[in-house]
Order: sequence, then C-alpha cells, then structure tokens
Amino acid sequence: MRVIRNLFALIGVVAVIAAAVAVVKTRTVLDGFDPGAVQVYRELAGKIVETRNAAEAAVWKVPVEEGLTPEDVELSMKTVANELNISNVGELPLYKDVEAKSGQQYRFVKIYMFCNSLTAARMLDYSDAFSAYLPCRITLVEDKQGQLWLYALNMDLMIHGGEPLPAALKEEALQVKKVILEIMRRGAAGDF
Repeated sequence: MRVIRNLFALIGVVAVIAAAVAVVKTRTVLDGFDPGAVQVYRELAGKIVETRNAAEAAVWKVPVEEGLTPEDVELSMKTVANELNISNVGELPLYKDVEAKSGQQYRFVKIYMFCNSLTAARMLDYSDAFSAYLPCRITLVEDKQGQLWLYALNMDLMIHGGEPLPAALKEEALQVKKVILEIMRRGAAGDF
C-alpha cells in the first residue's frame, strides 16, 4: 500500500512540474505576441465552438434593416466609403456569374472591395501574407430566407494575432478596421 501511495505522490509531483513548465513555456511564447492576441484567439475559439463553423467565426456579420434593397445598401456603402476616404476598387456580382453559368436565378450575392492603397502598400511591405486580406471585402448576401446581410473578414486576427505590428502600421490598420465597420453599420441601416 505504501508503494502505491508513494507512486501516486511521485506522479502528482511530476504532473505539477510538467504543468509549471508548460505555463512558463506558454508565457514565453505569448510574450512575443500582440497584447490583444489571447483575447482574439479566445473569441475565435469560442465562436468556432458555438457555431461549429470556422468561416462563421472569422467574420463580422451585420443584418440589413428590413425594407432596404440591395441598391439602397450599395449606395449607402459607397457614399460612406467616399466620405471616409477609402476607395471602392472593385465589385464582383457573384450572383450574376452563377446565373450565367447555371441558367437559373440565384439569390443576391455581391462582393464590394474597398482599399486604402497606401495602407495596403505598408502592410505588404511588412508581410506579403497580408495580401490575402487585401482589398477589404464586404459582401452583401441575401440569405435563403430573403434577409440581407453584410459580411466582412474579421481583421482582428491580422492586427492582433501575431507579434505586434509596428505602432504606426497598427494605428493605420485599426483605422481601416474602423472604416470598414462604419461602412457596414451605416450600409446596413441605409444611412448616408
């Protein structure tokens, strides 16, 4: 009996030491990350668990007010983008391409691309991988029930998910995030 008790005590001591080493190593790794990284990853993991959909967890999603048409939302977003000095660099009416290829009507899905090209260039100078986030896209989607939604990639992972961005670049990225969220908020409300 004494041997078993000592064995369990030894296992307990080893487990405590292993846990302490894991905590120290985790802290050492996280010290090199942006201060907001843990919160960003916590929210992402929570949304993945909640939705069981990684894509759903990685986006911002805003419902469009009832009664607004896609044209209303589009005009509002373009007006706000112009007001906030961000360029509309392209549009992709995906639903039209689906219709052309399938020969059948498809629900409204159009991707709007906005960009502050000078900030984009600085992001690329920092890391070419940021090109995957460019330009900032907002998609206007009519869901299967007919409700319109605005979707955009959650930029927090890009801004806070790794080592800290240089201060000036982080400030620019946060400003672009603010602009995209404002375009979405006001576009969903039909606010000019």
